[in-house]
Amino acid sequence: MKTLTLGLAAATLAGSAMAAEMGAVDDPIKLAINEWTGQHITTRVAGEMLKAAGYEVEYVTAGMLNQFQAIADGDIHATLEIWSSNVSDEYAKKIDEGTVVEIGDLGLDAKEGIAYPAHVEEMCPGLPAWEALKDCAQTFATADTIPQGRLVDYPADWGTPGADRMTGLDLPFKAVPAGSEGALIAELRASTDRKSPLLLTFWQPHWAMSAYDVKFVDLPVGNEECFNDPAWGPNPNAINDCDFAPSRIFKAAWAGMEEKWPAAYEILSNYELSVEDQQPMMGAVDVDGKPVEEVVDTWMAENESEWRPVVEAATE
Repeated sequence: MKTLTLGLAAATLAGSAMAAEMGAVDDPIKLAINEWTGQHITTRVAGEMLKAAGYEVEYVTAGMLNQFQAIADGDIHATLEIWSSNVSDEYAKKIDEGTVVEIGDLGLDAKEGIAYPAHVEEMCPGLPAWEALKDCAQTFATADTIPQGRLVDYPADWGTPGADRMTGLDLPFKAVPAGSEGALIAELRASTDRKSPLLLTFWQPHWAMSAYDVKFVDLPVGNEECFNDPAWGPNPNAINDCDFAPSRIFKAAWAGMEEKWPAAYEILSNYELSVEDQQPMMGAVDVDGKPVEEVVDTWMAENESEWRPVVEAATE
């Protein structure tokens, strides 16, 4: 069990000196709930840890890209699964202002990219090489995109990373935003069941990566030059002609949180969650249909030895 190992080490060191003060225990700590299942799980595990410490917790629905103003204003106090490859400019602005602060990595091994179900390789010879998409775009075309192929991109309020890569690599695909994470999964399920063509923007950790045998397209390595210098990469006239940057997944909080709830701030700073634990919980929610609350409660009961020391190091 790898969950919380690094966080536990850090918390043990911190707790060996002096536990933090609890602070304003009568005021609820508000945690952001974003648009995808993994983030719900990440956040509720953290929330249950705070409750175990003696805090009141509220979950506040917030858009991933537009949550940072609410955090800066102190209307939300922490957000616990930020993906570096898909973070808004607003976040950097708030960090520079000092109204939002980073509170450490979450510990998930992550990747984002352009993906497809494994059976699609038979329909588009040459995959996973990205150049193969130039010759088989019409295989992915629909009535709404013909003569271009169809790429199912992230929901509109997650940004346009898939569309950016189609433009950057000059691929004949039209990016169509999915309505939600659930809509992306529905596309995967339908494609797998019908053996139909599908190209989509996707990520791991996610239970669907193994449930539907999803593969990533091999794109040119993503780096800062690609994102800023058109001359870099296979398309001399565009940026984003490469893969996603390696994703860092991290946490952030309202700048006033440490002063108002010192122990809670320490708990969230030291909290980490592994892919090995998150993905099965995601599958229990999205495949088995169990409520997030039930899945998290079960995990908390079965793994108390993993998370309880982090709480105790901050409070005792």
